[in-house]
Amino acid sequence: MWQAAQDLEATFLASMLKSAGVGKARETLGGGAGEERFTSFLVDAQAREMVQAGGIGLAEQLFAAMTRGQHG
Repeated sequence: MWQAAQDLEATFLASMLKSAGVGKARETLGGGAGEERFTSFLVDAQAREMVQAGGIGLAEQLFAAMTRGQHG
């Protein structure tokens, strides 16, 4: 369940990074569709690295919610 919580946090962070314009193709001398696909992978990798470095605490909250009630 811990891995699932981390995956959810990474997905959330990737979405936030994309919304903030991280990885957005440049207007001039851009790489076209290939660059857009590659930057999507890059943003996802950056989000996973952010989670591995401690993230924003979302994985811990998700893990706690997923395991609540399983100890009894």
